[in-house]
Amino acid sequence: MSLFSRAFLLIALLLVVSALASFQIYRIHEREPRARELAQQTVSTVNLTRAALLNADPFLRRELLLELNEREGIRITPVTAAEKLEPLPAEPLFGMVAGRVRAALGPATRFAFARDEVEGFWVSFTMDVDEYWVMLPRERFEPGLGLGLLGWGLALLVLALAGASFIASRIARPLAEVTRAAGRLGRGEAHQPLAESGPRELRTVAAAFNRMAASLDALERERATVLAGISHDLRTPLSRLRLALEMSGAQPDIAEGMGADIEEMDRVIGQFLDYARGEDEARAEGELDALAADVAAAAARRGERVAFHAGGVPPFPFAPLALRRALGNLVNNALRHAGGAVEVETRAEGNLAVVEVLDRGPGIPAAEIERLKRPFTRLDDARGGGGGSGLGLAIVDRVARAHGGRLELAPREGGGLAARLFLALR
Repeated sequence: MSLFSRAFLLIALLLVVSALASFQIYRIHEREPRARELAQQTVSTVNLTRAALLNADPFLRRELLLELNEREGIRITPVTAAEKLEPLPAEPLFGMVAGRVRAALGPATRFAFARDEVEGFWVSFTMDVDEYWVMLPRERFEPGLGLGLLGWGLALLVLALAGASFIASRIARPLAEVTRAAGRLGRGEAHQPLAESGPRELRTVAAAFNRMAASLDALERERATVLAGISHDLRTPLSRLRLALEMSGAQPDIAEGMGADIEEMDRVIGQFLDYARGEDEARAEGELDALAADVAAAAARRGERVAFHAGGVPPFPFAPLALRRALGNLVNNALRHAGGAVEVETRAEGNLAVVEVLDRGPGIPAAEIERLKRPFTRLDDARGGGGGSGLGLAIVDRVARAHGGRLELAPREGGGLAARLFLALR
């Protein structure tokens, strides 16, 4: 669950619980004055009804009862022996009203919730020697929360939830920016400084991250400068050694071995320079199939067994020199460590272009694959013990990330290694 979702849910839960608690508190504190008002209305109704019946002409009492029923919604009937009564519900409001009414009208006052299946608030009273029932409409005892008040409550709750969403987004957005910046930094992309705004804690995090990214960038530039300087300085003595070897008149086998060592040192220095150069090359629309075919053909001209299979990848923008360098490293690694035929294949997978370099060598243990992508790391036991600077796969991985892709090293079916270079088409 994301930080935004968690913060929003917690704030929303707090708001809902607070609203329910406020409603319950309102009901509890509203019950006492409401019971007092209902009891006063009931007592007044009974007393006025008794007075009206006592003062009315006995022959006109029936008309008076009908008029009270039609105009006031009050039903008055005499108590009968066959009537069926239903007691009041066990609710605090009815109990409080009944207690106050009984205190005002006398302890003989009876109450019912329904009489002969007619629901209402029934109260008994005596007139002369006769006992009567007066019924008040049940609607007077129902909660006074109408649809209007409920609508306002829902509107306020929706408004509060919208505010919770805004607050949660204000908290989560800066941290999401830090997450995206960390991802870009991990992929080797240029760091875009984070805005150092908002609360003090978030400003501190953004400032610390910006300082860390700037330090890493400065360290990388310094390391690249050192590598480039040392590699460039070593090229001159190597050239003098190569010239001295050619003019020394040494035995052919000795001269050939020394020449091979010089070439190996020159290749290592070349990798240092390639790594230090970085991936600042401009991109241009190009054919990946043609570039891969050129790399395979160059290896074949040196007498190596390299086969190429084009997969019809559509043209897309890439850095040609950097990509040629990456493919060349993969092919040379396969030739150096596998010691057999190498296959180069291209294909398109959705929005990605894929180049596969396949060999039948000893492969790489799965636990060591990610480590070998780091600079200056080698695993001679797994790949035949060849030399090198340990920068070949690091350069390929950097080129892949710079093109919005990745480098994958996986066991090949039937034995060997499959090196897959993924590149974003757009």
